[in-house]
Amino acid sequence: MEKVKVVCESCGSVNSIPLKDSYSKANCGKCKNSLLETTPRVLNQEKFDNLLANSDLPILIDFWASWCGPCKMMAPVFKEASSSFPLKAVFAKVDTEQEQNLSAKFGIRSIPTIIVFKNNVEVDRVSGALPLDQLKALAAKHI
Repeated sequence: MEKVKVVCESCGSVNSIPLKDSYSKANCGKCKNSLLETTPRVLNQEKFDNLLANSDLPILIDFWASWCGPCKMMAPVFKEASSSFPLKAVFAKVDTEQEQNLSAKFGIRSIPTIIVFKNNVEVDRVSGALPLDQLKALAAKHI
């Protein structure tokens, strides 16, 4: 059976789980917390590096800032979209004010910017707030 590597949001450990169309239960082998959590993860440099290096799932990262109006408008949409992809895609957020090195590394010029990574490589990028259907389509395109 094919396996997929998933990084636990709670403890950061890497789990290898069977690849399925859907999951009713999946827990971390180390901390026993659910791997089905879909709330967008908040990433710092260390969590960012661990997630990108160890996840087989596509990762959608929202680069945002607290003072940005469109970012605030898109935050609930991003959260809602994330609930549609348990163990299919990872949704995460990077605060560009707190993680300026990551913003510079990826050339973030306007926010919000969503970058999609797969196999530790940037595969797509969209700047500006997206409506729910477009955000879901972006995620689905890379699964």
